[in-house]
Amino acid sequence: MTGLRKAAGIISEQKLGTKPTARHFPPRNRLISGLSLGVVIVEAALRSGSLITARMALEQGREVFAVPGSPGDPRHRGTNRLIRDDAQLTEHAEDVLDTVREMGNRPAGPPNSAAPIARAIETPAEIPDQPDPDSTQAILLESLSHEPVSVDELLRECQLSPAVALSALLELELAGRIERHPGNRVSLI
Repeated sequence: MTGLRKAAGIISEQKLGTKPTARHFPPRNRLISGLSLGVVIVEAALRSGSLITARMALEQGREVFAVPGSPGDPRHRGTNRLIRDDAQLTEHAEDVLDTVREMGNRPAGPPNSAAPIARAIETPAEIPDQPDPDSTQAILLESLSHEPVSVDELLRECQLSPAVALSALLELELAGRIERHPGNRVSLI
């Protein structure tokens, strides 16, 4: 296969070598959603960075797909709200592919149902570099349920630094509010 060249590129608002922090994720995800036909939200709490990405996708005229989750699980409240407010219910990859195929047959522009979905997506307050311990614990407790979840997944969802979150998790464990499980997972007691 001679004559073929591979091309690569980096698109970022940050200079090369910048350490990733929670505040860098929304601008990064704005670029990702802008380069995409749509976004699929699989799991999102009500204060999730995924909802910020969904809002940006709507503002850019992209499709928003949402995978439903258990109504009792706080990790799915944002996703379920997106569905309630007219995001496209997505259970299989074929659901996304069907919509993408249809996109070739319609003019570009924002989706007709963007307004109701946009109401469901409220931008969370700015995430401070050093959140106070009580608010950190509240954020973690809001994102937990009685079903064990991996600590790494919890950190991504809450957009907290590992040092701050792990300290708050230890305090919650010592207070008897959460339980640790094998595989670095935690749940509410």
